[in-house]
Amino acid sequence: MKILIVGSGGREHALAWRLKQSPRVTGIVAAPGNPGIAQLAECVNVAVDDIDGLVRLAKQERPNLVIVGPEAPLVLGLADKLRAIDIPVFGPSARAAMLEGSKGFSKDFMAKHNIPTARYRRFDTTQAAEAKAYLDTFDGPPYVLKADGLAAGKGVVIPETKAEAEAEIDAMLGGKFGSASASLVIEEFMHGEEASFFALCDGETAVPLAGAQDHKRVGDGDTGPNTGGMGAYSPAPILDAAMQQRVMDEIVTPTVEGMRKDGRPYRGVLFVGLMIDEKHGPRVVEYNVRFGDPECQVIMTRLKDDPLPQFLACATGGLAGCARLERFSDHAVTVVMAGAGYPGEPKKGGVISNIEDANKLEGVTVFHSGTKQEGEAILANGGRVLTVTATAPTLQDAVTQAYKAVDTIDWKDGFSRRDIAWRALKRG
Repeated sequence: MKILIVGSGGREHALAWRLKQSPRVTGIVAAPGNPGIAQLAECVNVAVDDIDGLVRLAKQERPNLVIVGPEAPLVLGLADKLRAIDIPVFGPSARAAMLEGSKGFSKDFMAKHNIPTARYRRFDTTQAAEAKAYLDTFDGPPYVLKADGLAAGKGVVIPETKAEAEAEIDAMLGGKFGSASASLVIEEFMHGEEASFFALCDGETAVPLAGAQDHKRVGDGDTGPNTGGMGAYSPAPILDAAMQQRVMDEIVTPTVEGMRKDGRPYRGVLFVGLMIDEKHGPRVVEYNVRFGDPECQVIMTRLKDDPLPQFLACATGGLAGCARLERFSDHAVTVVMAGAGYPGEPKKGGVISNIEDANKLEGVTVFHSGTKQEGEAILANGGRVLTVTATAPTLQDAVTQAYKAVDTIDWKDGFSRRDIAWRALKRG
């Protein structure tokens, strides 16, 4: 089978790495890919938001399956256009991708279908005063403000004071995130422990895949601004078998059934961001309509079963008849190496050396996220540049190997958090 992977990040590198091991895969094409993916696949320079270009590429390549990595092309309708020319797609339609494409839509959907989440209200650019007044309905800070549309993972702000929240309301409704914040969701701050849960869906059936936890803040101790993710680990202790069953029963199954009833059948991977506490159990922080990055890296490196049959069943139906993906290695940890200045403007262009030396360490795989190649040199070309991933029999061993690999890589402009998986390690 020929596979077309859309995307250029560490998530897509991890998917290509895992699918390359499938005995059923005869070739992989990636658009646009990156230097790491290029070692596994043919990379074609078509941008992820060039929907017409991606459709032309698919017509030319005629893949047996297209896997769409990032959310933007799904929200823009890539899956719909590919299905219209009879090419199977692992990823939801534009109507189903609204679960991530609009925070307001997803909150209204959860309210309609009694899916547990935080109390909220929506506001548009004419309602700044009403939005500020709504802050008084909470017990106090912190507050949660979310841009309605896609904002590259940076559209959620958590002000620590009312004054900060009021200023942020003006900024967001005033265009801080462009059209993405022309509408704003304000919701209660949920206390508890965050986790990420992934399920595979074919429009009618949903089956659990894996759980993980990531670290969104840029600094050690979960300090500093939010990022796209600075590291992750799997499995997540808080998502034990009993909690995973609750998530399936109370959130995932009602979501898939609700989307089907609403005429928006959901196909692909459903990523549910959770907040879990003893009082409320699991509640939805947000939906994502694709694998997380860097959670995908730890899930793919742990996964021993070939996921291709399940991915294809999500695209074409029949997931209920597939064997579950159940063989996983014990633990995986990934550490993001980012460019100095991230999540602001990162320093680019620095030479990165010794990646292959890191890859030779036991259990280690280095995935490229924001790199480019000039001659034989690998250069930094983004904010999050590498995701250094390790598997091991224990979480501590996986952490140790991941940081050993990070320290092997020579990149003077790079930095990483040094406490990935601290919560799980503290839990013991």
